[in-house]
Amino acid sequence: MAKYELIIKGGTVVDPSQSIHERQDVAFNYGKVAAVEPDISDNLANEIVDATDAIVTPGLVDLHVHVYWGVGHYGIEADPTQVAQGVTTAVDAGSAGAWTFPAFRRYVMERSATRLYALLNISSMGMISPKIGELEDLRWADVEDATSVGRANPDHILGIKVRLSQPLTADHDVDSLKRAIEAAEELGKFVMIHVGNSFTPMHELVGMLRPGDVVTHAYHGSAHGAMDDSGRVYDGIVEAQKRGVVFDIGHGRGSFSFALAEKALAQNFLPDNISSDLHIYNIEGPVHDQLSTLSKFLHLGLSLDEVIRLSTSATAKTIGHADEIGTLKPGAEGDATVMRVSEGKFTFVDSLDATVEGSRELEHVATIRGGKLYKPYLW
Repeated sequence: MAKYELIIKGGTVVDPSQSIHERQDVAFNYGKVAAVEPDISDNLANEIVDATDAIVTPGLVDLHVHVYWGVGHYGIEADPTQVAQGVTTAVDAGSAGAWTFPAFRRYVMERSATRLYALLNISSMGMISPKIGELEDLRWADVEDATSVGRANPDHILGIKVRLSQPLTADHDVDSLKRAIEAAEELGKFVMIHVGNSFTPMHELVGMLRPGDVVTHAYHGSAHGAMDDSGRVYDGIVEAQKRGVVFDIGHGRGSFSFALAEKALAQNFLPDNISSDLHIYNIEGPVHDQLSTLSKFLHLGLSLDEVIRLSTSATAKTIGHADEIGTLKPGAEGDATVMRVSEGKFTFVDSLDATVEGSRELEHVATIRGGKLYKPYLW
């Protein structure tokens, strides 16, 4: 009997959680990481994945996706867009509210090969209609409903999501956020706020947040963003990041600007997390997938190690699962992503349809999920 179920051989392991960037083999057994060593014999495994000339990372974690296909109007199917593309763990950011979450858990979360968590929308309806904002009527922001469902699903719901754009909340974004924070405090969870085109300026909304809460769409190019008219990051944004508020990319179809990102990075306002906000309206562009989003930050000057950290160990820490995912430490969940750094000329597009030419792109090769090579026809 072989000692290991699977070994990834010959790759360069990039695991920021352990400060590893070197040629290593990774072995898996019983669904967990079993060993990370310079040379593990092929004879010790039932299956070998050849990672020669490739990068091996902990399974990618995407903090912001929408995978409630058939109910949420943003919804895409989870496995073809997540685990099949290198994301082993994904967080659905508010597609479901209290009234729609039970079906999301039963018919999506529990049936997917992708490990799925959820941020419960403070709106009890969730994100159902493209024509009606889920918080146009503040009565939908029902704290009692949200906390009841959150308590009933503590292992599946990580926190509360609230979208604060004017078409969604009208002029009561502050009251909506107060209710989201109230629900999150009762559950002992974090809040994620969607910003951009809000009634209240972003730096004022961010001032209401607690350490560990998340701002997604940190580099959006819409009204009421992170910078003043002169292009300087607001003091309130800088202060919030210093006290532990997490600033996430959340690329999306309308929420990421290359021009703003360049200005932010020049002022040392770096992201704390990189997520795709992948959904039906951007999967064919400009987002495509999480690796495409990470590639854009290689172009913007972040190192490979930093880009991987912001979609593995940093994300795992944000969601409270740092010892289980986002790492290749022995005993952690047996998730890994194999990718290549392709060299050439690549065109990247932001949410404002601005284009840049990059020289490197991350290309998916294989996904290990629960210690097994992901093969769609076997799951």
